Amino acid sequence: MRHSKRYRQLREKVDRLKSYSLAEAVRLVKENANAKFDESVEVAVRLGIDPKKQEQAVAGTVTLPHGTGKKVRVLAFVKGDKVDEARAAGADYVGFEDLVEKISSGWTDFDIAVATPDTMPAVGKLGKILGPKGLMPSPKTQTVTFDIGNAIRALKAGRINYRNDKTGNVHAVVGKVSFAPEQLIDNIQTFVRELMKNKPSTAKGQFIRKVVISSTMGVGIRVDTKEFSEAVKREV
Repeated sequence: MRHSKRYRQLREKVDRLKSYSLAEAVRLVKENANAKFDESVEVAVRLGIDPKKQEQAVAGTVTLPHGTGKKVRVLAFVKGDKVDEARAAGADYVGFEDLVEKISSGWTDFDIAVATPDTMPAVGKLGKILGPKGLMPSPKTQTVTFDIGNAIRALKAGRINYRNDKTGNVHAVVGKVSFAPEQLIDNIQTFVRELMKNKPSTAKGQFIRKVVISSTMGVGIRVDTKEFSEAVKREV
């Protein structure tokens, strides 16, 4: 794969074999982000799980203390009096059968979907479309609930869903390069600590294998995983 001259120049500023402290990694991400837009900051975590085993699947929700800085487009599958509740809470797309039909035709131009339990028999049929994209509502991620208003407001305020992919990695947007370093550090620590708390009982050995942060157009910077383990120990 050929990279641009800009990308190669950025890569020369980072030691790919070194694990940086979180503070150093955040500093490098911010310094090297020179796109003409406010790049997102992303974290990728390699987990010590066997992704083929369902009992080792890692999924859940976490509210980032400083949000993601990203406008989240929320779609709500609702009916009856929940329609007005979803609209009042700020959902971008609200409906039921009309949205099911639209998504069945291939439309998925939204970031996250929520649903009331009474819509799930129909919504569940969209699994082949929404599942691979990580958009399927689920009780485990608190996106299937009758308390639809609070669910939508939480997502708009910075609550994110996460799920490991087929290689055992978890990815998340944890802010913008315009955030203060302390805000990015808080968000990243919160996210990784949440993952550590959800370690499957059957997962053996080191759980957090690798943590890499990057900006949208930047290079990946490896973070020393010991920093997160020590932070969790201090909380216990």
